[in-house]
Amino acid sequence: MANSWWEIQILCDSALEDLIFWRLEKFGCRGMSSQLKGHSQLVLAHLPQIQAQLLDLAALALWVNQDALTVGLPVPITRWHLIDEEDWASSWKQYWEPQEVGDRFLIYPAWLPLPDPSERMLLRLDPGAAFGTGTHPTTQLCLEALEMRLGFSSDQDNVVVDIGCGSGILSIASVLLGATKVYGVDTDPLAVGAARNNRSLNNMSDQDLVIEQGSLETLSKLTNGEPVDGILCNILAEVIIDLIPLMSAIAKPTSWGVISGVLLDQVKPIADTLEQNNWIVATLWKHQDWCCFNIRRS
Repeated sequence: MANSWWEIQILCDSALEDLIFWRLEKFGCRGMSSQLKGHSQLVLAHLPQIQAQLLDLAALALWVNQDALTVGLPVPITRWHLIDEEDWASSWKQYWEPQEVGDRFLIYPAWLPLPDPSERMLLRLDPGAAFGTGTHPTTQLCLEALEMRLGFSSDQDNVVVDIGCGSGILSIASVLLGATKVYGVDTDPLAVGAARNNRSLNNMSDQDLVIEQGSLETLSKLTNGEPVDGILCNILAEVIIDLIPLMSAIAKPTSWGVISGVLLDQVKPIADTLEQNNWIVATLWKHQDWCCFNIRRS
């Protein structure tokens, strides 16, 4: 079928959910969600048909099984089938509910009627094909770290960059928390489109929140080479290690950073690379198998 998507369903032990999300993201999946199914968790993900053959999906199932065995949990049940393009984006939405994160945020699906006013900051979101719904532990850790960093800051200026912005959730949260200006970049054009759409959903201007396709080189051009106050980076550990030396080039002596997307067994190489590039790990927050670095310049 032309313009079709693989819908991947994984029934697993609830303790495996985060590890499976990580595996699916690494495989290139989009529109991921999960729901409780009895005493188990049903994880749903989508992938364009052209990106995977049947053998690739069989390999994915094997990796998922090996991940489970490595941590001593039951082997999941993995199934897949093709769906039409017009169905993929909506099929996972039925499982995504509004979610309170940290002390201040309410992450709210854009397709639901607006909620009653509350003391929480409303962050409306339609991630589309991009990563970042607020349900993943790494995103939650970053939002909580942002609350601590920006929510109680007395600085008049706070220019923040979001490397690998995905749906734009961390960029938008930064604006809501009072950042003077936020730059978000992502190498995936679908993520850029989703982030721009979410910027509009939250009534933000393209002057306060700049979203462009690219990476750190693009950020240097957008900021005219001026160093920034804060750096956000919630992507895979392997990519973060390569980015850390480049991050240092856009930092002030007083800059801070929030880094996540890191599994617990990946902490040491990230911490070592940060130290080698004159960053101090101020705190390390953990949630299940994931962690978040709160860093500052040494």
